[in-house]
Amino acid sequence: MEYLKICEVAKKWGLSVRRVQVLCAQGKIEGAACFRRSWMIPISNAYRNHR
Repeated sequence: MEYLKICEVAKKWGLSVRRVQVLCAQGKIEGAACFRRSWMIPISNAYRNHR
């Protein structure tokens, strides 16, 4: 499975990096996973509109 970084997803969705981190921590983004200290979002979920 391929993942995108938080900064890439934040730019795509027009949100701040911190907001996307919070959404990941709250479980609002399906498939988001924390690898060490970085959140990664599957490419398939990054194209959904989470606004």
